[in-house]
Amino acid sequence: MTDAALHVHRYGDTAGDPVVLLHGVTGHGGRWRRTAERYLADRPVLAPDLRGHGNSPHEPPWTVEQHVADLLAMFDLEGVERADLVGHSYGGMIALHLARAAPRRVRRLVLLDPAIGLDPAKAAQEARGYMTPASWGDITEARAALTARWSAAPDQAVDDEIAAHLQHCPDGRLRWRYEPAAIVVAYSEMARPHVPPPVGVPTHLVIATQADLVRPEFVVDCRTALGPGLAISEIEAGHMLYVDRLHETGALLSGWLGGGAGGR
Repeated sequence: MTDAALHVHRYGDTAGDPVVLLHGVTGHGGRWRRTAERYLADRPVLAPDLRGHGNSPHEPPWTVEQHVADLLAMFDLEGVERADLVGHSYGGMIALHLARAAPRRVRRLVLLDPAIGLDPAKAAQEARGYMTPASWGDITEARAALTARWSAAPDQAVDDEIAAHLQHCPDGRLRWRYEPAAIVVAYSEMARPHVPPPVGVPTHLVIATQADLVRPEFVVDCRTALGPGLAISEIEAGHMLYVDRLHETGALLSGWLGGGAGGR
């Protein structure tokens, strides 16, 4: 059912302006727990599992437009009229399109190393890799594979991911909790031509310097469209910056979402 509610992880205080945190492709909302508890504890925080991920519905469609519709329905169900919106990677692309579709619902927008306007050939290569999802015979094998991918992540982050996102499948193998077909579609969506955030929504673009994912032409178009409404920061990290550099990313979110939107 396309109108089924998303599974939402809730953190923080119940008072204040809400913050909505969107994970990237193959992820889940629980990845934001340490960020929310340590740096956004004075705010109500909602971190949904996107459609096709975690404990949310896995049925199609998996388009950006459907993700936006799912999230706006979540806003309504949660009684959120307006929120600060943070998106990482594919979640950044979805956050941007939500802000364009419903700018009055977004107080501020943070794009953490967003996956927007990817090179189509590279996106296709990544998509094909998910057509046969990886699996493991036991937790030790799964942990070794994750540690190899998340080489800069602290042990606690790896432990959390194993506990929250690994599932036993009917064939006896262990796999991450997502729908592979949804991931293939997501990479197709990330190859769409980029569009800038909407004028009037203060936006902070955060670039992971070791990832080389954010394309220069997207940055140029954001500067042109938003002018002083755009802030840009860099964090010395790989693509999983809020996992690998928890303090730097969390402090940036806490400071900017609570203060002014000065750019550079």
